[in-house]
Amino acid sequence: MASTTTTIASVPATSVRSAVERVPWYVWCSVLAVTSAMIGGQWDISWHRSIGRDTFWTPAHMAIYLCGVLAGISCGYLILATTFGNFSHLRETSVKLWGFEGPLGAFIAAWGGVAMLTSAPFDNWWHSAYGLDVKILSPPHVFLILGNLAVNTGTLVLILGMMNRARDEFRSKLNWLFLYIGGVVLIGLMLMVMEFSWHAVMHNGPFYRVMCMVVPLVLAGIARASEKRWAATTVAFVYWFFFAAMGWILPLFPAEPKLGPVYHQVTQFVPPEFPILLFIPALALDLVWSRTRGWNLWKQSAVSGIVFLGVLLAVQWPFADFLQLPAARNWFFHTHIFDYNARPNWVNVRHQFIPPDSLFVFSKELLLGVIFATLTTRLGFAWGDWMRRVRR
Repeated sequence: MASTTTTIASVPATSVRSAVERVPWYVWCSVLAVTSAMIGGQWDISWHRSIGRDTFWTPAHMAIYLCGVLAGISCGYLILATTFGNFSHLRETSVKLWGFEGPLGAFIAAWGGVAMLTSAPFDNWWHSAYGLDVKILSPPHVFLILGNLAVNTGTLVLILGMMNRARDEFRSKLNWLFLYIGGVVLIGLMLMVMEFSWHAVMHNGPFYRVMCMVVPLVLAGIARASEKRWAATTVAFVYWFFFAAMGWILPLFPAEPKLGPVYHQVTQFVPPEFPILLFIPALALDLVWSRTRGWNLWKQSAVSGIVFLGVLLAVQWPFADFLQLPAARNWFFHTHIFDYNARPNWVNVRHQFIPPDSLFVFSKELLLGVIFATLTTRLGFAWGDWMRRVRR
């Protein structure tokens, strides 16, 4: 019986190029996974603020845990297929762990997916035992968030390995996906510090210190690995647009509290606060980095830290003033929509700021902010340099 063997050499160059330059299904599946968790996470927070936790089987919870399912299936399959044959061509660009082979990002994302699914019964038990969450960072939520960050990081590394091996148009295509996932990582971190970023606290030092501890790390790392000129701005805009879009979409749907006490009548899903204008200091950082490429990294980090905090303070302070005005109480800025358990004496309900810091305390917080922004920027540069070397 005659047999025909097809080799790479016998395939037309255009076909090989088309196959190589197509983003694999498991990458799209991972991107869908982190997007599902991103939407589900904010939807779940709104559910708690609008309805209360009526059951574990809410659509928001299912969207979150779908991330773990998709990451586990796609990355688990990728590891098994690389190890046992279907994707054996990836072995040259894979790592070995416990006898299995696969891209580094697949191992990280698969672990994150398992962690997310493991947190589900833990979270259900926690609510049964202790009732509603007093804070976002309850133990099961922390485990869930860590798992989600692992999926995000794994997807980031999975795309990086391909991007750093690719060239020309395919590299550019992967680069945009990389920036999008970088934005998702920033969204996840901003959710973790949400309790420190209400607009009622934006005239106090701790808000700016916390922003300096979180944001420059992501912006510097992603921008340095991407090498696109407006990388930091793109990442910050992904964060801004997501929160803005959720703020515009969620109130379109009806909701009614199912738990008490009810201090504020709710008839629609409560949106997140209007997002922080991070794309403006991010734009300033992109401009600084384009003009200081030859500088010592510590000097570049120090200047970046000062610029980030200075621009953030210059734009967010007056914008916070605006958010307290009647002009912001509309569908676009939605500062007039509150949680069902929002008490009338709360400062955000009265459209006021919390009592301001003394000048000494505020100055100390800003100084700490500059120090943290410098350190996180430098750490971001180191992270970005590592990401540029990822090939597996």
